[in-house]
Amino acid sequence: MSHDIWFLVVALVLLAVAGVFAAVDTAVSTVSIARVEDMVKEQRAGARRLVAVLDARATYVGLAVFLRVACETAAVALAAVSLVDLLGVGWGLVVAIAGMTVLSYIAAGVGPRTLGRQHAYSVALASAVFLQALGVLLTPVTRLLILIGNALTPGRGYRNGPFATEVELREVVDLAEASGVVAADERRMIQSVFDLGDTNAREVMVPRTEMVWIENDKTVAQALNLALRSGHSRIPVIGENPDDVLGVVYLKDLASTLNAGEPITVIRTRDLMRPAEFIPDSKPLDKVLADMQRTRNHMALLVDEYGGIAGLVTIEDVLEEIVGEITDEYDTDEVAPVEDLGDGRIRVSARLPVEDLGELFDIEIDDDDVETVGGLVGLELGRVPLPGADVESHGLRLVAEGGPNRQGRQRITTVLVTKLESDVDVDADDNSGDGGDTRRDRRRNGERHESDTAARRGVRDREAGADGEYSEPNDADRGTAAHAPNGKDHR
Repeated sequence: MSHDIWFLVVALVLLAVAGVFAAVDTAVSTVSIARVEDMVKEQRAGARRLVAVLDARATYVGLAVFLRVACETAAVALAAVSLVDLLGVGWGLVVAIAGMTVLSYIAAGVGPRTLGRQHAYSVALASAVFLQALGVLLTPVTRLLILIGNALTPGRGYRNGPFATEVELREVVDLAEASGVVAADERRMIQSVFDLGDTNAREVMVPRTEMVWIENDKTVAQALNLALRSGHSRIPVIGENPDDVLGVVYLKDLASTLNAGEPITVIRTRDLMRPAEFIPDSKPLDKVLADMQRTRNHMALLVDEYGGIAGLVTIEDVLEEIVGEITDEYDTDEVAPVEDLGDGRIRVSARLPVEDLGELFDIEIDDDDVETVGGLVGLELGRVPLPGADVESHGLRLVAEGGPNRQGRQRITTVLVTKLESDVDVDADDNSGDGGDTRRDRRRNGERHESDTAARRGVRDREAGADGEYSEPNDADRGTAAHAPNGKDHR
């Protein structure tokens, strides 16, 4: 009889200890590393140890969860043994299950977690030293159990367990917006920071066709003229062709030759250019930004998988992924990525990713052949699109808009998008189920009616007329890219 009472007492003590670990788990998951660093500057007791804990937050959260589960399990086992001995198997198990469920929910669930959230920093500071001591002894055990759990769970597991993941942080941000703590714009900015590592440089680059560049044998006077007319302060210097980028010439370096009184009609751009930074076009944006900060370089040339120049990316392009479009008084010709015209019509940039287009209309556009809306128009059309091209795709009507670029060639810059009626979508779905080529079936009438053959031939003739006659553009007429004189990037 006496040992049964002691078992119940020990079970209650273990339940209280489980509650402590639940509070520690909640506190460590809640605290902010920035505020803890401020506590270190204020010389708060335990702050330095807490910084070390937060550096491996997932590991210590997993440790607290492991110890809480161990204490709860031991408490249930001791209570079951004691109550079965006192009340018999039937009533003993019923009372043990019911009683420990209620006690565990209150003493190791609601109560401790509420305290851990209300007094997160006090609890975390007090528990940091114990967590570090227990971590030395039990971290190998928790990691082994996490490995076993990942091996038994379908799909890819988490190295440090699922206790402190990016998904949970995203959910915290969404809850903060719902409760009014964070504004909608602030939430989007925070979510953009999470997405930065999932976005590669190719998605935000200035494509090669829109780059401004200058030959290495051009004079400083010609480079100054190009910089002033194009509005860019960093211009790639090329050798034989645009794939042969030798360096980058800066407007400040060009202007310094004027102050020095040097002959600007004699000095060549190759004499003033600085080394160019080359990165793969698949590099994640968070690493691109870190490299730019480390090297103090605001522009990098992107190299594709075949070794050619795919385009360039600037620090402004990266920052715009976080804060949105950055424009100034010189950006009068800047094309907005999305413009709502009302009546269900939206004008988007031809360079807008197709995934973003799908989000605008709440549809899924899963087409690995293209990355941008302009590319989608060309894919559906079956040829190079010109302004005025009209196609249908994924229940949307896409009308290309644009005009001649600086070389005089017709290019699309924006696309007018309208969602088709539901009956059109149903017809499209029916066509997709007959085993035919749905993309070919959706192309505008050119492949359906003989009466459109002449019109289509006329469009091809205009294309040949626009692109067939090639005249060498002057240095100031080579597209748009790089930075404006005030450091802006005009794309």
